[in-house]
Amino acid sequence: MMTMMIAVLPGDGIGPEVLRSAIDVLKKVAPDLETVHGDVGLECFSRRGEYLPDDTIDLIKASDAVLFGAITTPLKAEGYRSPILRIRKEFDLYANLRPVRNPAPGIGLVDMDVVIVRENTEGMYTGDETVDADGVDLRRRVSRAASERICRFARELSESQGRKRVTCVHKANVLRKSDGLFRDVFYEVMEGSDIDSRDMIVDAAAAALVTSPQDLDVIVTLNLYGDILSDEAAALAGGLGIAPSANLGDRHALFEPVHGSAPDIAGRGIANPTAALLTTAMMLEHIGRADEAASLRGAVTASLSSGHRTRDLDGDLGTYEFTEQVLSRL
Repeated sequence: MMTMMIAVLPGDGIGPEVLRSAIDVLKKVAPDLETVHGDVGLECFSRRGEYLPDDTIDLIKASDAVLFGAITTPLKAEGYRSPILRIRKEFDLYANLRPVRNPAPGIGLVDMDVVIVRENTEGMYTGDETVDADGVDLRRRVSRAASERICRFARELSESQGRKRVTCVHKANVLRKSDGLFRDVFYEVMEGSDIDSRDMIVDAAAAALVTSPQDLDVIVTLNLYGDILSDEAAALAGGLGIAPSANLGDRHALFEPVHGSAPDIAGRGIANPTAALLTTAMMLEHIGRADEAASLRGAVTASLSSGHRTRDLDGDLGTYEFTEQVLSRL
């Protein structure tokens, strides 16, 4: 059997710290996996003059999966293009998958078990902006092809996980043609499924995550809406420090914790590695290592349930102290 290779892109801020935890855990739970580090982000630019070097692109191409940390976006940089957006586009990682659930009893403001499936390549994130004397125009794109494949992804995911309901979230009451197309395609794709299919205006969905999250199971939505709703859901379930995510395509996959680079706490050893560890579990599951993924999730839950928590979860452990708790339970 050929050794599987994982590209590790720590990036900036707390990215290297939380990925150090992830790699320590990965070495224990799946020691046969090969990990190869690559450069990306602002720190990479300061050393090499590039935010995403060609050798990192080559590393991604050669890998079985990518484990990504975080990047710091420069406040002002002429011609800057986000490395993560470029990777999503270049490798056609069209599905952003964000499962949101309370990581242990007593954590979070509401009980949450929602999977958000976000279209990852179009919508408001085309980056196609035109500046004139009075302001900026943004070209927004919603295509039938992209809508079909993300809705199909949501349907197949729901069926494989035994989910009962898929909700299409949109703003078709205002954006009648673009969001209307997305909603119409959703119902076409879901036709014939036993899964309960419904749609909801994004405003109502934002409220429902607070007041009645039990009525939401799987959400499929466009790029900007999914970005905002997934952060809201994560905050309700315990914070961005516990939120994992995956960027999936037909040939490549990149896994990253939802939190950003958090430069204000970088280097202090206090970042919560839970999101990175749960992201690692998602990656293991994706490459066919379901038992190892379940073991890792169980170790994280057991650590949190026993009261071993980082500061953002009202505990007193640092990044590596919490990691040691997880390692001891594997």
